[in-house]
Amino acid sequence: MRAVWLENQVLSFREDLPKPELLKDEALVRVRLAGICGTDLELINGYYPFSGIPGHEFVGEIVQAPAAPQRIGQRVVGDINIACGKCADCLAARHAHCQARSVLGIKNRNGAFADYLCLPLKNLMPVPASVADDAAVFTEPLAAALQIQQQIQIGRADRVLVTGAGRLGQLIAQTLATKTGQLTVAARYPSQQALLTERDIVWIQEDNISERAYDIVIEAAGSAAGFAMARQAVRPGGTIVLKSTYRHSDGEKWPVHFSSLVVDEITLVGSRCGPMAAALDQLEKRRVDPYPLIVKRYILNDALAAFEHAAAPGVLKVLFDMGQ
Repeated sequence: MRAVWLENQVLSFREDLPKPELLKDEALVRVRLAGICGTDLELINGYYPFSGIPGHEFVGEIVQAPAAPQRIGQRVVGDINIACGKCADCLAARHAHCQARSVLGIKNRNGAFADYLCLPLKNLMPVPASVADDAAVFTEPLAAALQIQQQIQIGRADRVLVTGAGRLGQLIAQTLATKTGQLTVAARYPSQQALLTERDIVWIQEDNISERAYDIVIEAAGSAAGFAMARQAVRPGGTIVLKSTYRHSDGEKWPVHFSSLVVDEITLVGSRCGPMAAALDQLEKRRVDPYPLIVKRYILNDALAAFEHAAAPGVLKVLFDMGQ
């Protein structure tokens, strides 16, 4: 089996790996498309000590399912959190926070940058026929964007700022554009700005952000500078939603002044995975358009070039196309 392999923060392309071995109630999925996201890039930089096959954004086809043979041939996307189902968090329906969980391509589970992956059948959701692979591959990040609305109330009058107009920031902006009449996105690169303009979403340069002017700031830049920007922009009594995977580099100073958070009564909300079914519904109803985010496709054999491209400043979604 072909796969991208990550070990000691070094990527390589391999063709000598066996297909995944299925556990009870799991299915073998042939990957059709897989997307590189910020978390994949941060794994290379040491965000989490993962060794194995990375990748968690995918659309594929079930090719083996001993416990559900009727599902063979189904086109699917998957919930990336594999929970134990027995702990206090699982019993309280907090499966994404199961302490014993594995996470596809991130923690104790080989991921989607391979010809095949395996997941429990309950984690795999059928893709509606009207949703093409190019859209379905965005289901997981779109679910992460929608999670914000599961956690906080956003009204038409709320002044909302999104810092970071990259892969995830663009999806967040699309999901919020109909929720508030006062959405602004801080966009650094012309390509990002152009996509926002096409959707009539207001954008500004980072150095033009007004201080203490926004009720809700969604930090999607994933950097110390992005957090500092969010902190300056939020009004007293406002909310900052942290929507990025943060890597603390040596020597990088994080401007967290806890006394000011107390004095200004700022609410911090961590936000991670989200509702996959709702994301598929948004794609089926074409309420979100992810197609313009795709910048290039690579075959798996060109994995190193793909990752180099994805890591370049301002680049949006790079895909692996397993059909090539």
